[in-house]
Amino acid sequence: MLTALVRVPSRRLADCELSFLTRDPIDVARARVQHREYQAALRAAGAQVVELPPLDELPDATFVEDTAILVDGGAVLAPMGAASRRPESDAMATALAPYLRISWLTSPATLDGGDVLRLGRTIYVGRTPRTNATAVAQLQALLHPAGYSVCAVPITRCLHLKSACARLDDGTVLVNPDWIEPAVFRDADVVAVATDEPWGANAVRIGETVIFPASAPGTRAIAEEYGFRTAAVDVSELQKAEAGVTCLSLVFDHRAGS
Repeated sequence: MLTALVRVPSRRLADCELSFLTRDPIDVARARVQHREYQAALRAAGAQVVELPPLDELPDATFVEDTAILVDGGAVLAPMGAASRRPESDAMATALAPYLRISWLTSPATLDGGDVLRLGRTIYVGRTPRTNATAVAQLQALLHPAGYSVCAVPITRCLHLKSACARLDDGTVLVNPDWIEPAVFRDADVVAVATDEPWGANAVRIGETVIFPASAPGTRAIAEEYGFRTAAVDVSELQKAEAGVTCLSLVFDHRAGS
Protein backbone atom coordinates (compact mmCIF):
# COMPACT_ATOMS: atom_id res chain seq x y z
CA MET A 1 0.00 0.00 0.00
CA LEU A 2 1.34 3.40 -0.96
CA THR A 3 1.40 5.96 1.83
CA ALA A 4 1.61 9.68 1.09
CA LEU A 5 2.56 12.10 3.86
CA VAL A 6 1.35 15.65 3.28
CA ARG A 7 1.28 18.77 5.44
CA VAL A 8 -1.39 21.47 5.44
CA PRO A 9 -0.02 24.81 4.16
CA SER A 10 1.21 27.26 6.76
CA ARG A 11 -0.69 30.46 7.46
CA ARG A 12 2.63 32.16 6.63
CA LEU A 13 2.89 30.56 3.17
CA ALA A 14 3.15 34.01 1.57
CA ASP A 15 6.49 34.50 3.41
CA CYS A 16 8.02 31.48 1.64
CA GLU A 17 11.55 31.35 0.24
CA LEU A 18 11.80 32.38 -3.43
CA SER A 19 14.75 32.13 -5.82
CA PHE A 20 13.51 32.46 -9.40
CA LEU A 21 9.99 33.90 -9.17
CA THR A 22 8.75 37.40 -8.38
CA ARG A 23 6.75 37.44 -5.16
CA ASP A 24 2.99 37.59 -5.77
CA PRO A 25 0.24 37.65 -3.12
CA ILE A 26 -0.81 34.15 -2.05
CA ASP A 27 -4.33 33.37 -0.92
CA VAL A 28 -3.64 30.88 1.87
CA ALA A 29 -7.28 29.81 2.17
CA ARG A 30 -7.37 28.99 -1.53
CA ALA A 31 -4.00 27.24 -1.26
CA ARG A 32 -5.45 25.01 1.45
CA VAL A 33 -8.44 24.17 -0.75
CA GLN A 34 -6.08 23.27 -3.59
CA HIS A 35 -4.03 21.19 -1.17
CA ARG A 36 -7.14 19.19 -0.26
CA GLU A 37 -7.83 18.66 -3.96
CA TYR A 38 -4.25 17.45 -4.36
CA GLN A 39 -4.83 14.97 -1.54
CA ALA A 40 -7.94 13.74 -3.35
CA ALA A 41 -5.86 13.15 -6.47
CA LEU A 42 -3.35 11.13 -4.44
CA ARG A 43 -6.17 8.97 -3.04
CA ALA A 44 -7.69 8.48 -6.50
CA ALA A 45 -4.28 7.27 -7.69
CA GLY A 46 -4.22 4.65 -4.93
CA ALA A 47 -2.33 6.27 -2.05
CA GLN A 48 -3.33 6.29 1.61
CA VAL A 49 -2.91 9.93 2.62
CA VAL A 50 -1.61 10.91 6.05
CA GLU A 51 -2.32 14.59 6.65
CA LEU A 52 0.11 16.31 9.00
CA PRO A 53 -0.94 19.53 10.76
CA PRO A 54 0.38 22.89 9.58
CA LEU A 55 3.58 24.30 11.02
CA ASP A 56 2.42 27.89 10.95
CA GLU A 57 5.77 29.30 12.05
CA LEU A 58 7.46 27.66 9.02
CA PRO A 59 6.19 29.17 5.73
CA ASP A 60 7.54 26.42 3.44
CA ALA A 61 6.62 23.39 5.56
CA THR A 62 3.91 22.15 3.17
CA PHE A 63 6.69 21.28 0.69
CA VAL A 64 7.46 18.06 2.49
CA GLU A 65 9.38 16.37 -0.31
CA ASP A 66 12.31 18.70 0.35
CA THR A 67 12.83 17.32 3.86
CA ALA A 68 13.80 13.73 3.03
CA ILE A 69 14.87 11.15 0.45
CA LEU A 70 12.99 7.85 0.66
CA VAL A 71 14.81 4.72 -0.48
CA ASP A 72 14.63 1.00 0.38
CA GLY A 73 12.47 1.35 3.46
CA GLY A 74 14.54 4.19 4.85
CA ALA A 75 14.46 7.97 4.98
CA VAL A 76 17.60 10.06 4.53
CA LEU A 77 17.38 13.56 5.98
CA ALA A 78 19.86 16.41 5.95
CA PRO A 79 20.24 20.07 6.88
CA MET A 80 18.21 21.89 4.23
CA GLY A 81 19.75 24.47 1.94
CA ALA A 82 17.71 27.41 3.25
CA ALA A 83 18.43 28.04 6.92
CA SER A 84 14.82 29.11 7.52
CA ARG A 85 13.65 25.63 6.50
CA ARG A 86 15.95 23.47 8.61
CA PRO A 87 13.46 22.94 11.47
CA GLU A 88 11.18 21.19 8.94
CA SER A 89 13.52 18.20 8.78
CA ASP A 90 13.32 17.49 12.51
CA ALA A 91 9.52 17.59 12.36
CA MET A 92 9.49 15.24 9.38
CA ALA A 93 11.89 12.80 11.03
CA THR A 94 9.35 12.45 13.84
CA ALA A 95 6.52 11.90 11.34
CA LEU A 96 8.45 9.31 9.31
CA ALA A 97 9.90 7.34 12.23
CA PRO A 98 6.84 5.04 12.65
CA TYR A 99 7.21 3.92 9.03
CA LEU A 100 10.87 4.05 7.97
CA ARG A 101 14.45 3.84 9.21
CA ILE A 102 15.90 7.31 9.68
CA SER A 103 19.42 8.30 8.57
CA TRP A 104 20.99 11.76 8.51
CA LEU A 105 23.55 13.52 6.40
CA THR A 106 25.66 15.81 8.54
CA SER A 107 26.84 19.41 8.29
CA PRO A 108 28.38 20.92 6.23
CA ALA A 109 26.17 18.90 3.87
CA THR A 110 22.99 20.67 2.76
CA LEU A 111 20.35 18.92 0.68
CA ASP A 112 16.77 19.47 -0.46
CA GLY A 113 14.79 16.39 -1.50
CA GLY A 114 13.50 18.28 -4.52
CA ASP A 115 17.03 17.98 -5.92
CA VAL A 116 16.91 14.17 -5.92
CA LEU A 117 15.46 11.98 -8.68
CA ARG A 118 15.67 8.17 -8.62
CA LEU A 119 15.53 6.09 -11.78
CA GLY A 120 15.98 2.45 -10.85
CA ARG A 121 19.29 2.14 -8.99
CA THR A 122 20.60 5.53 -10.11
CA ILE A 123 20.15 8.58 -7.89
CA TYR A 124 20.45 11.90 -9.71
CA VAL A 125 21.26 14.82 -7.40
CA GLY A 126 20.93 18.43 -8.54
CA ARG A 127 23.84 20.66 -7.61
CA THR A 128 22.02 23.83 -6.70
CA PRO A 129 22.36 26.56 -4.05
CA ARG A 130 20.24 24.26 -1.85
CA THR A 131 22.27 21.04 -2.32
CA ASN A 132 26.06 21.00 -2.10
CA ALA A 133 28.91 18.71 -3.11
CA THR A 134 29.36 17.46 0.46
CA ALA A 135 25.78 16.14 0.43
CA VAL A 136 26.41 14.35 -2.87
CA ALA A 137 29.53 12.69 -1.44
CA GLN A 138 27.80 11.65 1.79
CA LEU A 139 24.83 10.29 -0.12
CA GLN A 140 27.14 8.25 -2.35
CA ALA A 141 28.89 6.79 0.70
CA LEU A 142 25.55 5.94 2.32
CA LEU A 143 23.82 4.41 -0.72
CA HIS A 144 26.65 2.78 -2.67
CA PRO A 145 26.72 -0.30 -0.38
CA ALA A 146 23.03 -0.84 -1.23
CA GLY A 147 23.84 -0.92 -4.94
CA TYR A 148 22.99 2.65 -5.90
CA SER A 149 25.05 5.01 -8.01
CA VAL A 150 24.82 8.73 -7.34
CA CYS A 151 25.16 11.18 -10.22
CA ALA A 152 25.57 14.93 -9.63
CA VAL A 153 23.72 17.17 -12.10
CA PRO A 154 24.52 20.91 -12.45
CA ILE A 155 21.38 23.07 -12.26
CA THR A 156 21.40 26.84 -12.79
CA ARG A 157 18.06 27.91 -14.30
CA CYS A 158 15.52 26.61 -11.79
CA LEU A 159 15.21 26.00 -8.07
CA HIS A 160 15.48 22.21 -7.89
CA LEU A 161 16.39 19.30 -10.14
CA LYS A 162 12.77 18.15 -10.15
CA SER A 163 11.60 21.56 -11.30
CA ALA A 164 13.17 20.46 -14.60
CA CYS A 165 12.49 16.71 -14.77
CA ALA A 166 10.27 13.93 -13.47
CA ARG A 167 10.24 10.13 -13.41
CA LEU A 168 7.50 8.70 -15.63
CA ASP A 169 8.81 5.19 -14.98
CA ASP A 170 12.25 3.73 -14.24
CA GLY A 171 13.18 3.90 -17.91
CA THR A 172 11.49 7.16 -18.92
CA VAL A 173 12.12 10.70 -17.71
CA LEU A 174 10.17 13.87 -18.50
CA VAL A 175 12.54 16.80 -19.12
CA ASN A 176 12.57 20.51 -19.81
CA PRO A 177 15.61 20.52 -22.14
CA ASP A 178 16.07 24.28 -21.68
CA TRP A 179 16.77 23.79 -17.99
CA ILE A 180 18.65 20.48 -17.95
CA GLU A 181 20.77 18.57 -20.45
CA PRO A 182 18.78 15.44 -21.47
CA ALA A 183 21.97 13.44 -22.04
CA VAL A 184 22.46 13.40 -18.25
CA PHE A 185 19.96 10.56 -18.07
CA ARG A 186 22.16 8.05 -19.86
CA ASP A 187 20.11 5.12 -21.17
CA ALA A 188 16.67 6.43 -20.17
CA ASP A 189 14.08 7.43 -22.73
CA VAL A 190 13.63 11.20 -22.59
CA VAL A 191 10.26 12.90 -23.15
CA ALA A 192 10.36 16.68 -23.62
CA VAL A 193 7.77 19.00 -22.10
CA ALA A 194 5.51 21.10 -24.31
CA THR A 195 7.57 24.04 -25.56
CA ASP A 196 5.26 26.63 -23.97
CA GLU A 197 5.15 24.87 -20.56
CA PRO A 198 8.59 25.28 -18.94
CA TRP A 199 7.25 24.04 -15.58
CA GLY A 200 5.51 21.04 -17.16
CA ALA A 201 8.13 18.54 -15.96
CA ASN A 202 7.06 19.05 -12.36
CA ALA A 203 4.90 15.92 -12.28
CA VAL A 204 4.68 13.04 -9.81
CA ARG A 205 3.94 9.37 -10.41
CA ILE A 206 1.67 7.74 -7.83
CA GLY A 207 1.11 4.05 -8.53
CA GLU A 208 0.16 3.87 -12.20
CA THR A 209 -0.92 7.53 -12.47
CA VAL A 210 1.22 10.57 -13.28
CA ILE A 211 -0.24 13.69 -11.67
CA PHE A 212 0.39 16.97 -13.47
CA PRO A 213 -0.34 20.55 -12.51
CA ALA A 214 -3.41 21.81 -14.35
CA SER A 215 -1.19 24.52 -15.84
CA ALA A 216 0.56 21.93 -18.06
CA PRO A 217 -2.17 20.41 -20.30
CA GLY A 218 0.12 20.13 -23.30
CA THR A 219 2.78 18.20 -21.42
CA ARG A 220 0.11 16.00 -19.88
CA ALA A 221 -1.17 15.21 -23.38
CA ILE A 222 2.36 14.30 -24.49
CA ALA A 223 2.69 11.85 -21.58
CA GLU A 224 -0.65 10.29 -22.53
CA GLU A 225 0.60 9.85 -26.12
CA TYR A 226 3.44 7.79 -24.65
CA GLY A 227 0.89 5.57 -22.93
CA PHE A 228 0.96 6.95 -19.39
CA ARG A 229 -2.20 7.32 -17.34
CA THR A 230 -2.48 10.89 -16.08
CA ALA A 231 -4.47 13.19 -13.83
CA ALA A 232 -4.31 16.94 -13.22
CA VAL A 233 -4.81 19.18 -10.22
CA ASP A 234 -4.88 22.96 -9.85
CA VAL A 235 -2.01 24.08 -7.62
CA SER A 236 -1.81 27.66 -8.90
CA GLU A 237 -1.59 29.31 -5.47
CA LEU A 238 1.13 26.90 -4.39
CA GLN A 239 3.00 27.49 -7.64
CA LYS A 240 3.41 31.12 -6.58
CA ALA A 241 5.67 29.71 -3.87
CA GLU A 242 7.91 28.10 -6.52
CA ALA A 243 6.24 24.77 -5.86
CA GLY A 244 4.60 22.00 -7.85
CA VAL A 245 2.93 18.64 -7.43
CA THR A 246 6.12 16.75 -6.59
CA CYS A 247 7.11 18.70 -3.50
CA LEU A 248 3.73 18.42 -1.76
CA SER A 249 4.05 14.78 -0.70
CA LEU A 250 6.44 12.09 0.46
CA VAL A 251 5.26 8.78 -0.98
CA PHE A 252 6.43 5.30 -0.02
CA ASP A 253 5.32 1.69 0.29
CA HIS A 254 6.04 0.84 3.91
CA ARG A 255 5.46 -2.86 3.32
CA ALA A 256 7.93 -3.24 0.46
CA GLY A 257 10.30 -0.28 0.93
CA SER A 258 10.05 3.13 -0.68
